[in-house]
Amino acid sequence: MPDRFVIHLPVIASDLPDAVRLARVLARWARVLPYTDPGETTVSHEDEQGVRHRVFCDARMPDGRRCLLRVRHDGPCTRRLTPR
Repeated sequence: MPDRFVIHLPVIASDLPDAVRLARVLARWARVLPYTDPGETTVSHEDEQGVRHRVFCDARMPDGRRCLLRVRHDGPCTRRLTPR
């Protein structure tokens, strides 16, 4: 398998819920790019970057990518987002 690299893009938010919301928006937008995996998105405190909080469910789908619903969602996992 060829080498793979991960891009870390720091974005500042005032609290964890705001950080999770912003990360979800950015990750969902980025899924139009062919090499992104928004299901792997996490957030962390600036001074505790080793402690990461998942933004999306971490269940793997049959295609190997992750569910795009939020953590601890109700119902079955999916890659398709439904409007609220």
